[in-house]
Amino acid sequence: MSGAVVGVDIGGTKTAAAVVGPDGAVLARRQAPTPARSGPAAVLDTAARLAADLLDAAGPGPVGVGTAGTVDPATGTIRYATDSLPGWTGTPVVDALAGRLGRPVRVTNDVNAAALGECWAGAARGCRDVLLVAVGTGLGGAIVRDGRIEDGARGGAGEVAHLPAPGADRLRCGCGRYGHLEAIASGTGLAAAYAEQTGSPVTGQAVAERAAAGDVTARQVRDRAGATLGAALAGLVALLDPQAVVVAGGAAAALLPAASTAYAAELPAGWADVPLLPAALGADAVVVGAARLALGEA
Repeated sequence: MSGAVVGVDIGGTKTAAAVVGPDGAVLARRQAPTPARSGPAAVLDTAARLAADLLDAAGPGPVGVGTAGTVDPATGTIRYATDSLPGWTGTPVVDALAGRLGRPVRVTNDVNAAALGECWAGAARGCRDVLLVAVGTGLGGAIVRDGRIEDGARGGAGEVAHLPAPGADRLRCGCGRYGHLEAIASGTGLAAAYAEQTGSPVTGQAVAERAAAGDVTARQVRDRAGATLGAALAGLVALLDPQAVVVAGGAAAALLPAASTAYAAELPAGWADVPLLPAALGADAVVVGAARLALGEA
């Protein structure tokens, strides 16, 4: 298929591969559970199997991969990963998948890939300078600069999770420290803040559901998290000067109303035209962005 490429999404719970057309449309898709507890070789075998099943439907070029973990931009090796993929740190993803597939492989972090996807075929279509934040169990971020991922010196540019955040002093971030943005504006942060106030251990999703159902404490927790996120994003706009900010992830819908209000209130006048946008690609964002990476234009 002329101009089509394969993009792969390696996550802690599921792995997906897709054939993506030259306009960013997903033409075919495969998915399987990630065998995370079976080790890196099993994870790579699953990714390679899904991708190989689609290679005949794509062109002869490289395969793109978005993966959990911080990726060394020079080598394609995982510099750091959480326990969602045990043993993933140190895995040479580029070399291992290229050997399995017999094709060149290009790899980046999954949030980076999602940002590329949203710039190519999603909420920020046509934008070349974008900040994306992914609000899920944790908080991730990515910067697209002039149409390409801004890697930084270690592959970690755009990680907004560890910015100091008001109201998070007693909440623990995923890094183990206190007072960071992820500790308040994430699914884990919602759960921790609600438990602190009520003594009730529930998930972040449950907090969002209780807020929608009228639980006063849950609403306060949700809206405080959204307002903190929105204010932080307004400050980052002044620092990074993007064309747009995109909010993705499973907790995005719950936080966006309050985040949008705070963002508009805090945005400096010189950046008043920079929109705060909900992501549009959903579960396809990473595979679409990985395909864009494979094209060699990102």
